[in-house]
Amino acid sequence: MAVFFDIQHLPDFKNAVITIGTFDGVHKGHKTILAEVVNHARQVNGESVLLTFEPHPRKLLFPDQPLGIITPLDQKLQLITESGIEHIVVVPFTREFAGLSAEEYIERFLVGIFHPKSIVIGYDHRFGHDRKGDLKLLEKCAQQGGYELMEIPAQLIDDAAVSSTKIRHAITEGRVEDASHMLGRNYSITGTVIHGNKLGRTIGYPTANLKPTDPEQTIPAVGIYAIQAVYNGSQYNGMMSIGYNPTVTDTKDIKIEANLFDFDEDIYGRVLEISFLKRLRDELKFDSVEALKQQLHNDKEETLKLFDQ
Repeated sequence: MAVFFDIQHLPDFKNAVITIGTFDGVHKGHKTILAEVVNHARQVNGESVLLTFEPHPRKLLFPDQPLGIITPLDQKLQLITESGIEHIVVVPFTREFAGLSAEEYIERFLVGIFHPKSIVIGYDHRFGHDRKGDLKLLEKCAQQGGYELMEIPAQLIDDAAVSSTKIRHAITEGRVEDASHMLGRNYSITGTVIHGNKLGRTIGYPTANLKPTDPEQTIPAVGIYAIQAVYNGSQYNGMMSIGYNPTVTDTKDIKIEANLFDFDEDIYGRVLEISFLKRLRDELKFDSVEALKQQLHNDKEETLKLFDQ
């Protein structure tokens, strides 16, 4: 498997079977589609090639709208690789590229660069300037372009589109268990540990304050979560607060803080990967620090029970 970022310097793919999309989340629906692509490549004795875009097209075309991505690029590439796709081409999405007409997109981009044996695409795929290109245009150009067109079943496409939307909604609503079920894995974020107000350690629950690696990634709703964290190749159980710490501060900035069990290391500036297991409760404002400590004790007990199951 290889990942390519320079579309001007690509190898000659053998009987390239290509598919195109953002594949944000690389969830169960996407994996079914990718399995179709891999299977078709085997049938024609070819190589499976997935084209995706960076940055996300919406970031360039609709800069004022928040993206709310599910999988940052590095994680997406890893998950696509695990699906069996042999080659990934990350296409720079520029204004010049976005300005290609639908016909230019086919002739100069798809055919001119990749010389595909087959193009595997969904009925709702749109491309080219003003999204004027569609499946019918690809069919019309197939003979001249020398490629076979394979349409992904509508149900698979619809399931994938619906799943991405549902997953995003589930995460923003704090329903991380639902999101994980649709993803086929626990939803996760990565972040760099930064300095906080260090109040947690004064009440016996030291926390690692996180700054998300990708500011565009969707963060779960405000609340308290049971988590697992990976640091330096090792996994730790713990719990996380996403919120405003109303009992001890008046800040209006959301903080992301992880309390890792049986862990005592200086990790400022280091990166943690956090997987969300369950939302334990809403964020609450307590009448006293002692009441907060008691609730944190209860949260920890509930979290530990998850790992004893």
